[in-house]
Amino acid sequence: MENFAAPARPIVAAMIEQAVAAPRRAVAFQGAPGANSHIAAIEAFPGGLPLPCFSFEDAIDAVKEGRADCAMIPIENSLHGRVADIHFLLPESGLTITGEHFLPIRYALMGLGGLDQVKQAMSHPQALGQCRQWLKAHGISPVSYPDTAGAAAVVAEMGDPGVAALAPPRAAELYGLRELASDLADAEHNMTRFVVLARAAPPHGGAGPFMTTFIFEVKNVPAALYKALGGFATNGVNMTKLESYQRGGTFAATEFYADIVGSPADAAVGRALDELRFHTKWTRVLGTYPQARERP
Repeated sequence: MENFAAPARPIVAAMIEQAVAAPRRAVAFQGAPGANSHIAAIEAFPGGLPLPCFSFEDAIDAVKEGRADCAMIPIENSLHGRVADIHFLLPESGLTITGEHFLPIRYALMGLGGLDQVKQAMSHPQALGQCRQWLKAHGISPVSYPDTAGAAAVVAEMGDPGVAALAPPRAAELYGLRELASDLADAEHNMTRFVVLARAAPPHGGAGPFMTTFIFEVKNVPAALYKALGGFATNGVNMTKLESYQRGGTFAATEFYADIVGSPADAAVGRALDELRFHTKWTRVLGTYPQARERP
């Protein structure tokens, strides 16, 4: 808790106390109270007890150690792309994806003085990237911080009217800051997708629709990716996301993260995954979970 700025600590302490008393209701999230992940946790689990954690690793550890039932982790944003390196964090954690949640993102500039006094805006790099055109137009320099709401707490602690925070509007109320400008994202469709991580997947009944997330490593042969993905095309399985990433400093983008529509229990998805396994070094399913939004 000491990693949080002083204005956030009493709020964090109270939330931790509630979560400790009822860990089966606790939902871990990365960031200070008032962060987008906090908002997403409240929306997705109205009866839950949000548990603030300073880092993604801390949130995952809270679930692994039984201090929280699940964690709410942002993985991608419609304006700025990938958020958390879930393909690194999740396989090592032993957790599984059990759900998803989409949160419209709204940012406000908040501080202690007037807008004309602000020279710097502190926030998470994702938030700064999503509002970079607005900041540039107002001559405000971005300053990176691990968390949006945490930046608001730091600004309250600093007491410098020249430094403001870019954070969800609720953070201004929590930390006693003035809202200087609102709705700052460079596009109205600003949306972040979160995934829910838990120790075990619940049984999935019914017809869905479901999403399945997996990672894999292709073989070092010509047309390796083409062969690996061919089964999804021939079986009519919709792949909504495919990202390559590097591991071990090799600069060889041979590992991939993917989302598909459907469940391995579906005959078409099962055949496609079998073909994927045949053409890859290894394949690991990270989770099958109900869709929060319909995919085209």
